[in-house]
Amino acid sequence: MEYKKVCLMYRHKDYAVDGIRSALGLAVENMYAYGVVMDVEIPKLDELNQESIEMLRDMEGEVYSTVPANVEINGLEPITIEELGEKLRDMTHIVPYGIK
Repeated sequence: MEYKKVCLMYRHKDYAVDGIRSALGLAVENMYAYGVVMDVEIPKLDELNQESIEMLRDMEGEVYSTVPANVEINGLEPITIEELGEKLRDMTHIVPYGIK
């Protein structure tokens, strides 16, 4: 059985938290799920949302950010656009999440 790898890409701060929870839901359904906060700074996440990220990490997923402030404030993993391009080649599904 081949597992699906899904990358959700968040480009608007209003959808980032909801998108992180969606990635966690996909991980619960036995998919490798990753989220990427792109080009926007999101506010400090509360304890409940930090727990969602930790649960996602426990299920071999991750939440990345191209913005250094998100890495410092919220503990997201840093990723460059070039590294993201390489990672996307391994995905079976890519979802642009919540684009306005």
